[in-house]
Amino acid sequence: MSGTLYGVGVGPGDPELVTVKAARLIGAADVVAYHAARHGRSIARRIAEPYLRDEQVEEALVYPVTTETTDHPGGYQGAIDEFYAEAAARLATHLAAGRDVVLLAEGDPLFYGSYMHMHKRLTPRFRAVVVPGVTSVSAASAALGRPLVERDEVLTVLPGTLPRAELARRLAATDSAAVMKLGRTFDNVRGALADAGRLDDAYYVERATTDGERTAPLADVDATDVPYFSIAIVPGRVASSVPPDVPDAASPAPHRAVAPVGPGEVVVVGTGPAGRDWLTPQTAAALAEADDLVGYGPYLDRVAPNPRQTRHASDNRVEADRAALALDLAAAGRRVVVVSAGDPGVFAMATAVLEVASEPTYSDVPVRVLPGMSAAQAVAAAVGAPLGHDHALISLSDRLKPWEVVTERLVAAARADLVIAIYNPRSNARPWQLGAARDVLLEHRDGDTPVVLGRDVGGAGQRIVVTTLAELDPTDVDMRTLVIIGSSATRVVARGAGTTVFTPRHYGA
Repeated sequence: MSGTLYGVGVGPGDPELVTVKAARLIGAADVVAYHAARHGRSIARRIAEPYLRDEQVEEALVYPVTTETTDHPGGYQGAIDEFYAEAAARLATHLAAGRDVVLLAEGDPLFYGSYMHMHKRLTPRFRAVVVPGVTSVSAASAALGRPLVERDEVLTVLPGTLPRAELARRLAATDSAAVMKLGRTFDNVRGALADAGRLDDAYYVERATTDGERTAPLADVDATDVPYFSIAIVPGRVASSVPPDVPDAASPAPHRAVAPVGPGEVVVVGTGPAGRDWLTPQTAAALAEADDLVGYGPYLDRVAPNPRQTRHASDNRVEADRAALALDLAAAGRRVVVVSAGDPGVFAMATAVLEVASEPTYSDVPVRVLPGMSAAQAVAAAVGAPLGHDHALISLSDRLKPWEVVTERLVAAARADLVIAIYNPRSNARPWQLGAARDVLLEHRDGDTPVVLGRDVGGAGQRIVVTTLAELDPTDVDMRTLVIIGSSATRVVARGAGTTVFTPRHYGA
């Protein structure tokens, strides 16, 4: 079996900009090859050195000529072509013997890199894998801290070896440019930039990402001190423009709190029953854009902290106060997200916010409600589809409605033969209600009616229990449990090692 040739880009100079894949391949290779000038030093090898092993075979491919003259019969090009053929033959020997060869390349292997010459010569015979690297263009843009293009602007990459007139023509016709291979061509490049009317827009970057990195306006650079590993950058005018609301950097405004941007609004969201996997993209976007988060403390804790945002946590029994706070913040221009668990419109904060927002004081404050995955949906899906037909959602909490009303609704749902999803089934302050509800339902349902108990679905403490109405033990239930009482049509089926519960969509005979 032949070995594999890996063309591995090692980036612009900083060893920490070598990709994870490149570092792994360099460390695993049988042979590591690299190009070098006649002084024997290789920039690519220096970058890759932290990832090399002592026992690896190294193949230094030393150019016979770089910028100097040569007495080769074919001139400069003849000498270079002969060198590439010999270098390819050396690497082919390793590949044919089954050894994997990593050929290092500064920047990206196929972007003005020497690797491409080996690639062309060796890929007809051997398998090759190219590992891209960070280019000098990207590194230079990062060193300047300036974007190159924005919106529909066009970036053109040019070699500085082009004739001055051709270079000027191309510079004048593009929005943004990167000019490579400066060194001895610097005067030519600067002249072309001046001819194109782009000199004042141009920047110079030398040895980007290394300890010797230097940046400057290109017009100020001394041509006698420009190395080959430098680049000219002309950012696009749109990319370089400063938004009108940004203060002049020369006269910075005094430090102050960030002012609201645009009109405020309240967005009420549900985070689902557990972690980030249950967030909808709509909800995730709203949370990311918010200035303020308002909610019950444990529900706010489900949202990752963002130091840019202000969090307003409160007790679970002050819903109206929480809604008013959110609306007041939005009236002042803040983007406010009210955080609920599950779905905000199911026994949660959406109705509380909308009720307070209906007051004349808040008539101009926009309010949006974004749906979330409800606890009933999560528990039902975890066990099958017990809510597959008509069903009712009932809360056993009597904090906002009398227990007599709760009982009447349970009886009505039972008589209608609806599947019933019970929220807030039991708490320390209400330990008796679930047992009372079970007894009421047993007056209208068979004792073998399927019952599903779902606790912390999607979380680390997920627990699903399938039982019957007669055997329902209230001590198995707490405030974090949702209870689903089946209808006369609900079925429990053993499938493999598990149990499935569903309510058919057809009804009766």
